Parts: sequence; C-alpha cells; structure tokens
Amino acid sequence: MNRSTSRTWWKTAIGLLLTGIMLFPVYWMLNVSLTRDQDMRKSPPDLLPLHGTLAGYRTVLDEQLPYLATSLVIGLGTVVLTVALAAPAGYALAKLRPRGGGLLGFLFLVAQMIPGIIMAMGFYAIYLQLGLLRSVPGLIVADSTLAVPFAVLIFTAFMSGIPGELLQAATMDGAGPLTTFRAVVLPMSRNAVVTVSLFAFLWSWSDFVFAGTLVNGGAHEPITLGIYHYIGNNNQEWNAIMATAVVASLPAAVILVLAQRYVAAGVTAGAVKD
Repeated sequence: MNRSTSRTWWKTAIGLLLTGIMLFPVYWMLNVSLTRDQDMRKSPPDLLPLHGTLAGYRTVLDEQLPYLATSLVIGLGTVVLTVALAAPAGYALAKLRPRGGGLLGFLFLVAQMIPGIIMAMGFYAIYLQLGLLRSVPGLIVADSTLAVPFAVLIFTAFMSGIPGELLQAATMDGAGPLTTFRAVVLPMSRNAVVTVSLFAFLWSWSDFVFAGTLVNGGAHEPITLGIYHYIGNNNQEWNAIMATAVVASLPAAVILVLAQRYVAAGVTAGAVKD
C-alpha cells in the first residue's frame, strides 16, 4: 500500500466515522420509535428493536395527521408566496438594474440577521389588530418573511448569469420585461426555483417560533406544535413521540434527496464566471 492509498483510506475512515456520529441520533430516534413501552427503561438499552412494535406509528396516524396536513398546507403556501415575490425581485435586481438596487440587496442580507422572536412579536402586534392570529394564512405570510430575503439573493445571483443576448433577442421579438421574465428567464432558472422552494418549505415545516407565537391554541396547528403538545401531555410514551418525529422528518428528507442536484446548482449560481 503506497502513501497516497494510505491517506485515502484514512480520510475515508474518518469521514465514515464522523458521518456515523452525526447520524446516530437519527438512528436512535428510529430505534426508540419501534421500542415497546416495557423495554423503554431497559439498562443497558437495546441497540436494535429486537421486539419491535408499531404502536407509536399507529398513534401518529390516530392523533398527528391533522397537524401533518396543516404543516403541508403551510409549507406549500410558503413556497408559492416566496417564489411569487422573490423571483420577480431577483430578476429586477439582476437584469433591470433599478436605482438603489445595491442598497436593496444589502437590506435583504441584513434582514436575514434579525432574530425570529423579534419578528414574531411584531407580527403578533400586527395580527392582533388585523384579526389574523391563529390563522393559517397569517402563518404562511410570517414564514415567508424568513425565506424571501434569502430567495431574492439566490435568484439575483442565478439570473445574473443568464446571457444578456437572450433577453435582447426576446426584446427584439417584441417581448416586454414581464413576457421576457415569464417566457425566458423563469424557465432558465429552474435550479434556483427548486433551491428556493426547498429551503422555503424546510423553514416553514420546521418553524416553531412563529407557530408558537401566532397560531398556538388555534383550530389548525403545524406538526411542530403537535409534537410539543404531545410531549407535554404524554411524556412517558417515547415510542409515540419518536414515531411522530420520524414521520415529521420524512417529507423534508425525501424532498432533499430528490432535489439535491438542483440545490447544488442553485446555491453555487453566480460563484463561477465563464
């Protein structure tokens, strides 16, 4: 074994070790979700669910489906609103060059640094006056404020790389800015759209601060509040709690796996110039 092969082997081994350490909590969550109640306090605990049970997952189907459905509606609504606002804004900053565009881009960057709890308190005061507390549309708007600044920056970076000759050709064919955006720019920005949609969905799906502040106690609550309430009411049924966490993690994990190549292209857009 030469020196180069030896270095590669050690790097691979270290990478696998670190990956195993990072993924162990996920494995343990799955293990506990399949563990029977009588085996929960076993010492030492079983590393494998030797006498596995699906009782926790039956509880999820019986009690947590409404929360999951609400989270799905909120996530999809946040994606639609974020893309609808951020894509035209990114196009304007990248290609139309409005006056003050640089300052606006800087403000979008600063907006991402505002703590969520401060924004949640502001929304609470506004929604209290508008009657939007404990409403799904109100939470969609609030979650979108987390995603829109990031989305505008992604769209701006990606659309800056679109050749100006294509836009000029569309203009010569009689297309205005709106038609050019809809027929030329947006189809070419598929990677950016997928990237923005994924991050907007993940942020809204995992949101707890806005949900706990704006819709807690309402008729429709997301899964983050469902898990929170379930832990408070049934803090001994850990298999059901972990089963809920596993089911709540599946949509985000599946979407991330399916969209990873688009995300890689979208995030690195604008980083390399030809």
